[in-house]
Amino acid sequence: MEKPTLVLCPGLLNDAALWRHQIDGLAEMARPLVADLTVADTIAGLADAVLAMAPPRFALAGLSMGGYVSFEILRRAPERVERLALFDTSARPDTVESRQRRLDMIDIARRGGFAKLPPQILAGQLHPEHLKDERIAGVALAMADRVGAEGFIRQQTAIMSRPDSRDGLASITVPTVVVCGRQDSLTPPEIMREIAAGIPGARFVLVDRAGHLTPLEQPQATTALLQYWLQS
Repeated sequence: MEKPTLVLCPGLLNDAALWRHQIDGLAEMARPLVADLTVADTIAGLADAVLAMAPPRFALAGLSMGGYVSFEILRRAPERVERLALFDTSARPDTVESRQRRLDMIDIARRGGFAKLPPQILAGQLHPEHLKDERIAGVALAMADRVGAEGFIRQQTAIMSRPDSRDGLASITVPTVVVCGRQDSLTPPEIMREIAAGIPGARFVLVDRAGHLTPLEQPQATTALLQYWLQS
């Protein structure tokens, strides 16, 4: 029996390293492919890029910005997605305040100040204990360095113009798991519960001692969740 393809969509300033434990831990039961979410400055353009690189049918997992792209993929090609996993994301559009913060950060990056932004962003993403853990914070900062200023600008431009995905939740019919770090302050549990409540039959899971980057902060728990999800 052929292994299913698992398309993994990372978040802002993330790359494949976000999913390293899952890529290794799921290799016997799936073929993981990590999407590059730096190649366009719109959510629609990123969704098209993922669909172009993916096989005709695939399982889909997205974190944060990767969740926004996942919703767009489901709007464009729902018949291609076999199952869905959403981590630390939101179905809501950007707020006026968030949009302004993104514009301010884009301005800093364009003026050569990108290097000081990842530590500031990371401080709001990770569980406080993990900010001091080089195995976690170091990986996150290295990912940001690889994404770079231009990739960051494209990502922020895409994120702040994302559509409202709440109306489409009820039309998602594939097996879905919605996962949130219990200490996620960016997309907290109530935001994630809203998603799970809107998707018929979705399972909601809270992961302890995790902030916004659950697959990196609690890799074993995340891999176990995805193993169960792939087999369900």
